[in-house]
Amino acid sequence: MSMFLDQVTISVLAGKGGDGMVAFRREKYVPDGGPAGGDGGRGGNVILVVDSGMRTLIDFRYNRKFKADQGDNGMSKGMHGHGAKSLYVKVPEGTTVRDADTGQILADLTEHGEELVVAQGGRGGRGNCRFATPKNPAPEIAENGEPGVERRIELELKVLADVGLVGFPSVGKSTLLSVVSAARPKIGAYHFTTLVPNLGMVETKDGRSFVMADMPGLIEGAAQGVGLGTEFLKHIERTRVLLHIIDMSGIDGRVPYEDYLAINKELGEHNLRLLERPQLIVANKMDMPEAAENLKEFKEKLYAEYDEFDDNRPHIFEISGVTHHGVDSLLEAAADLLDVTDEFKLYDESEFEEVKVYKYVDEEPKFTVERDDDAAWVLEGDELVKLFKMTNMDHDESVQRFARQLRGLGVDEALRARGAENGDTVRILDFEFEFVE
Repeated sequence: MSMFLDQVTISVLAGKGGDGMVAFRREKYVPDGGPAGGDGGRGGNVILVVDSGMRTLIDFRYNRKFKADQGDNGMSKGMHGHGAKSLYVKVPEGTTVRDADTGQILADLTEHGEELVVAQGGRGGRGNCRFATPKNPAPEIAENGEPGVERRIELELKVLADVGLVGFPSVGKSTLLSVVSAARPKIGAYHFTTLVPNLGMVETKDGRSFVMADMPGLIEGAAQGVGLGTEFLKHIERTRVLLHIIDMSGIDGRVPYEDYLAINKELGEHNLRLLERPQLIVANKMDMPEAAENLKEFKEKLYAEYDEFDDNRPHIFEISGVTHHGVDSLLEAAADLLDVTDEFKLYDESEFEEVKVYKYVDEEPKFTVERDDDAAWVLEGDELVKLFKMTNMDHDESVQRFARQLRGLGVDEALRARGAENGDTVRILDFEFEFVE
């Protein structure tokens, strides 16, 4: 079984903030005492960090849930709780991060050490020190910590390579990579020998170097999922230069020019931007008997659309991966092309998650009121549930404050409008109370 994993969905939960404390000063020589409850500490964030030592997402194969620690609770004598440490989750270079529920791109992580906060820790709840006023100098009010953000994140790895080898199966891509680098991909005399992308560091004779990727062989219909399908087409998106490897021997009865058109068609159907990549045509297996004749026919068909002196006529590199003929010239040409080719943006700015600007607009209701099967009124809504979770129900003043917050949100009016009567049961999550006119 292949141990290459390039797409995974994980769940992340940031730490809850620590609870604020209700406490009072009780020193013998401090008259009137006063509140002394400290605030809770902030919960830990969940942060993705790029680690250049990782090559796949295999570490997420069996561990897909990540939870940061919660902040410490506030203490007496006005002491605040410690904030929790952030949870760092390592990902490989070339990882695209999306919100699994909305599909919005959060970031494209490509540099070692780059970080992305994917779930923000909750703030600590305020202790009763924060609620003291001239009218209420000794409040018994404290907040629970704010819940941490919980979300589902989709990680997609697109390997980082400068040069990508594309072509039908068994045209010699893996052989070429093994010749020009220290990579040792599996090579066999059958189609789809390569089932995972292989990377190799290539160095030219003049000292320049670049990363080359051997992409699994494509076939007609790959863009629609045939064969290995789109599973590895996406890895080609990061490459700056493509080497289009064509088997000129025609040993399997294939027509080289038709193969050339078919592969470009699949690249374009997967992503039109791939056709913008500079592409070098590589006539491989030129040591085979029929290769020279097939190459002559290939050039006639390819150059039929070009004027003889057209500078845009593609150059064809004749090589043999087995005898190493022409390989050095090919690598130098690839390095020259890389020197003048900028990186291609994979995504438009509009695809990334936008920074939210908060201003007054007509919003949807902050809560909903529904009638349950047992005749209880059920209140739901993110803001309302957050207020509930941050209310310390152990103290009457905190409960009264929560009741005022509900009234301020318009909950009482909404219940009356729906026909709630005195004594009816109202439920928020698993907490129930009576509606009082």
